[in-house]
Amino acid sequence: MNGNESFSVIGAGAWGATLADLLARNGHDVSLWDRSSDVLDKLRAERQPFGVPELRLHDSVSIEEDLEAALRERDFVTLVIPSQAIAAFAEEISGLLNQQTVVLASKGIDTQSGRMLTDVLESVLQGLESGAVSGPCIAREVAAGVPTSVVCAARKREVAIRLRDAFATPRFRTYTQTDLIGVELGGALKNVIAIAAGISDGLGFGANTKSALLSRGLAEMTRLAVALGAKASTLYGLAGLGDLSVTCFSPHSRNRTFGELLGEGAHPDEARRQIGMTVEGEPTAGAALGLAEKHNVAMPITEAVANVCTLRMTPSEAVESLMRREYKDEFESHPHAS
Repeated sequence: MNGNESFSVIGAGAWGATLADLLARNGHDVSLWDRSSDVLDKLRAERQPFGVPELRLHDSVSIEEDLEAALRERDFVTLVIPSQAIAAFAEEISGLLNQQTVVLASKGIDTQSGRMLTDVLESVLQGLESGAVSGPCIAREVAAGVPTSVVCAARKREVAIRLRDAFATPRFRTYTQTDLIGVELGGALKNVIAIAAGISDGLGFGANTKSALLSRGLAEMTRLAVALGAKASTLYGLAGLGDLSVTCFSPHSRNRTFGELLGEGAHPDEARRQIGMTVEGEPTAGAALGLAEKHNVAMPITEAVANVCTLRMTPSEAVESLMRREYKDEFESHPHAS
């Protein structure tokens, strides 16, 4: 057991409940809050989170309906809510926090401002430290005890080390990173490429196509990340290539499944309804394109995904547009080349 810390986990969906359970079993004092009283009532009665049949929530996790009580006197506040709700939620809790470190476990880009989520948090919650936990971590596999490795990132190494030690278990290996923007971008952008991989599956394509999408997708993820100040090496680590791989191949990945439904001919509204959970890659595609245009970065796969999600192209037309692009060297000398 690691040294005792206190955590408030905000968001009792599959990943939030799984993290709360992991932290509690690791000896930490954990409260779990969600805006939905129905979700909390069900958890309190059954200790069974939605979407994670492998998990029974640890008895020591305190399920809180009062937000102020959930946040009070906690060392860390871990946000596991939809990325587009982060800005408004930061405003909501700005008067309730004292010295807590805010940990991001959501993955996306704020579509209103085009900013990284930790930048949004730090601009509202001024003076508080922020960090992120990211990597190839499907909730159901973590809950089942499948060996998993993630990155705990913060601009200050001592904060990253505290997070690393708090989350580490013999089945949940943690690494530290100080390239916070690279870790965030890896987690956000891989969801877009996973939609492309799912579209490939829905169209009936094979391993050739999906492997090419991963390789070229990683290239454009890295181009944008470097243009925004991240290290290229971060995108080849757990928060980039690792998370990209699991999200593109796992049958439990909601972004890949969303893409598969699109590839099979479903309207985006119907695909969202079938999944019933937030598909972060859809809004991220548009936000990433905005950043790409601003920084003169070519992101053809991301553009194709955005076009399919907004019905500007059919999946087949998007594939055709990618395959008919200008031929070129695989590794261009220009850092923003496609």
